[in-house]
Amino acid sequence: MVSISVERPGQRDGVLALNRLAFEGDDEARIIEALTRDGLVVLSLVASDDDQVIGHILFSRLEVEMERRAIRAVALAPMAVHPDQQGKGIGSALVRRSLDLLAAHGVEAVLVVGHTGFYPRFGFSAALTRQIAGPFQGLEAFMGLELRAGALSGQGICRYPAAFGL
Repeated sequence: MVSISVERPGQRDGVLALNRLAFEGDDEARIIEALTRDGLVVLSLVASDDDQVIGHILFSRLEVEMERRAIRAVALAPMAVHPDQQGKGIGSALVRRSLDLLAAHGVEAVLVVGHTGFYPRFGFSAALTRQIAGPFQGLEAFMGLELRAGALSGQGICRYPAAFGL
């Protein structure tokens, strides 16, 4: 039985191991550790089955200004599902649950650089980020989701934390 919950301290090793496996390297694990060290993690959820971490999603504070007004925005990165568990709806469940929690806590927008066949089903759109200057501007994989209507309207800029190595 898969359960989704806020990451508990004892799950960190499993989260890091899952990200190394899913992304075939250390980059995402290093990002998680740096974001945590820098106090930028807003939400970290895990999907577990019999206490084994099989899915993970993390959101961190992201500096975003729209029309020179700071908005409460987060970056979605990384998200991982164990390769043996992919295609079973675990990633979708993580996204849905986390978006509900973020909206309930006043987050206005979520930005992601991700799979263009996956994230649009949750309302993410590259059209919402075209006017946002930053390292991913113009990429189809750079998508936004408004949790408050109009949050990403107008011209903007985003600055990713140093943890992303940009």
